Order: sequence, then structure tokens, then C-alpha cells
Amino acid sequence: MSFKINNKKATLFLASVFFAFTMQGQNLQEYIETALENNPEVQQFDIKYKRISEKKEEVNTLPNTEFGAGYFVSTPETRTGPQRFKLSVKQMIPFFGTITARENYVSSLADAAYQDIVVVKRKLVTSVAQSYYKLYEVKAKQKVLDENIALLKTYEKLALTSVEVGKASAVDVLRLQIRQNELAQQKEVLREAFLGMQKGFNKLLNQDINTQISVVDSLQIPTKVDKIQPSTLKLHPELVKFDKLYASVEKSEFLNKKEKQPMIGFGLNYVNVEKRTDMNVVDNGKDIIMPMVSLSIPIFNKKNKSISKQNKLQQEEILSQKEQRYNTLESVLYRAVSDRNASIINYRTQLKNLEQAKNAEQILVKSYETGTIDFNDVLDIQELQLKFQTNMITSEVTYYTQSTIINYLIK
Repeated sequence: MSFKINNKKATLFLASVFFAFTMQGQNLQEYIETALENNPEVQQFDIKYKRISEKKEEVNTLPNTEFGAGYFVSTPETRTGPQRFKLSVKQMIPFFGTITARENYVSSLADAAYQDIVVVKRKLVTSVAQSYYKLYEVKAKQKVLDENIALLKTYEKLALTSVEVGKASAVDVLRLQIRQNELAQQKEVLREAFLGMQKGFNKLLNQDINTQISVVDSLQIPTKVDKIQPSTLKLHPELVKFDKLYASVEKSEFLNKKEKQPMIGFGLNYVNVEKRTDMNVVDNGKDIIMPMVSLSIPIFNKKNKSISKQNKLQQEEILSQKEQRYNTLESVLYRAVSDRNASIINYRTQLKNLEQAKNAEQILVKSYETGTIDFNDVLDIQELQLKFQTNMITSEVTYYTQSTIINYLIK
């Protein structure tokens, strides 16, 4: 029951990591929840955790009880009669605290396995979010192409009117039409790209590949970005797992010391004795009952010394692995922060350029009233506007994509 509660809390936490990015719509939130519920890799690590946890029942047992039976083929004679058969039972008991140490060791392994669930969920959330933003990028660029095609159609009408009054040539009209054809081609290419990416996204959610995916109409880069605290990286589940593994080795060593201790056994022997017929003696035919106590001592066993040495080396290995992984994650974090900051700079620059391009467009439109419009300039300005708009979309997607990496590392 405790696992289900913790798992539910972890799911809600992971699903809310990107909530700030989807205030324009709940689509991404829903897709994340679907992925966490359906993804087979998450289910795989969930089952692994349950399997390891179940081992607590396996180790919470005493050694097998030994039963023995023997029949005297040649019956030994005793004073009270001949012995016919013998029965015995024996139970070995581990040293005090050994079973508890086994349970604690298995629990520590389960704790480490649970971190795998947290990590795989974080990675899944990151993958879903990044794929979602790529789909948004394609849709947004398609929308921009539609707007530019509509703008070119407006200019085409102006050009046709100018041709009628002798202020433009048919070549200007043809150039505007060719440009529209180019944009229409780009739009078709993006449509095919979206269909392919949509199938991949559905596979990530483990649902039908032809399921329609909807994305938000727009994303906004916030004016103020929260400062990153790299120190929180130390709490990342990938690093916490190393701490759990280190603790499990400590539990293993404690268990090893317990298993070096002697085991005590208690038993009972029963010997069946028949009555003597040649004479009548005291206790004639009385059966023999003999309580037994035994002790198992690992005198010549080098196994435990070897395990202790292995545990020490394993701890050193875990510390080295943790340090290496921390350095890698820290590098990824700094790079993501840098790329996100760069995307903000790029976005603001492209926004200024777009505003200036629109001002130039307005000047060209006004010049049409005096009959001095140059359609070569029109095409140049339109091409610049399209470039700035697509660059802004790319900057938006870069910002949110890098944010998913940052959230994976420090949330």
C-alpha cells in the first residue's frame, strides 16, 4: 500500500513539472499522464520494484527443518530390548538478528530500485514534452506559412491591378506566384513531417499511432526567468540511487558479519525399542528419546572475508560512479541554462527585426498609392518576415526544450 501512495505522489509531481509551460492549454498535461500510465518501460521498472520487495518474504524464514528416519536391518541388542527404527528432527537457528539483517538488506535494494522508477518517469516526461514542443514547432511554422501565402495573394492582387494600369509587368505577378508555390511546397513538407512525428509521439504514449494529436496555438517566453540553484542537482534521483546503493552495501556487510556468527540447532532423536521375550527387566521395551543441541561454526570458511573485501571495493566503485555522473549532469545543466538564455536573446532580437520588417512593409504599401511600389522589395521584405517569424518559433521551442532538461535535473 505504501508503494502505491508514493508512486501516485511521484506521478502527480512529475506530471506537474511542465504545468507552467502549458497554461495555454491542458494538452501536454494530459499526454504526460497518459504516457505515465501506459508506457511499458515504466511498468517494467514498477514490476522490478515489486519483485525485489517480495524478496523480504523469501528471506524472513528459518533454514529448512531436517527430518530423518532409519531402520535397523541388523537390530542392535540393548539391555531393555532390540532397537527397530530411529526417527529424528533438527532445526538450525541463525544467530540473533540475522533474519532482520536480511530483511533490511532486501529493503535497501528495493529503495534503490524505486529510484529507477522515478528516473524513468522523469525521462519519459522529458521525452513527451520535447516531442510535444517539436510538434508545436511544425504546426506553428505551418500557420506562419499560411499567413505569408495570404499576404502574397494580397500583393498578387495589387500587382495585377498595377499591370492593368501599366505600373507593373507580368513578370512581377509571376514572381509572386512562384513564391507562393514555394511556400505551399514547404507547407506540404511540414505536413508530412508532422504526420511522422505524430506517430512517434503516439508510440511514446503507447497508443494507436493514428491518434490525432492537438497542440496549443501559441507559446509565450516569460519576461522573467527564475534563477537556477545548481545545488538542488545533488537531490536528483540518479544521484540518490547511488546513495541507496551505497547504503545497501552497508546492509550487505552487516548481514555478512551476522552470517559469520555460529548457528545453533535444536533437535530430537527417537529410537523404537521392542520388549525382550527371554527375560523381564526393568524398563523392558522402553523407547529412547534423546534431545539434541548442535552448533555450526564457520572455522575454515574464507567466504565472509572475501565478501567484506568485495563490499569495500563496491562502495569505492559506487562513490566514483556517483562523482562521474554528478559531473556529467552538472555539465548538462549549465549547457541547458546557457542555451535557454541564448534562446531568449534570439527571440527578442527576432521580435525587433520583425517589427522593423512590418514597418518597411507598411511603407511599401503606402508607396503603392503613389504608384511607386517595387515588387522586388515586396518579395525581399516578405522573405525577411518569414525568416524572423520562423526564427522566433525556433527560439520558443528551444526555450521550452531546454527548460524540460533543466526541470529533469533540478525539479
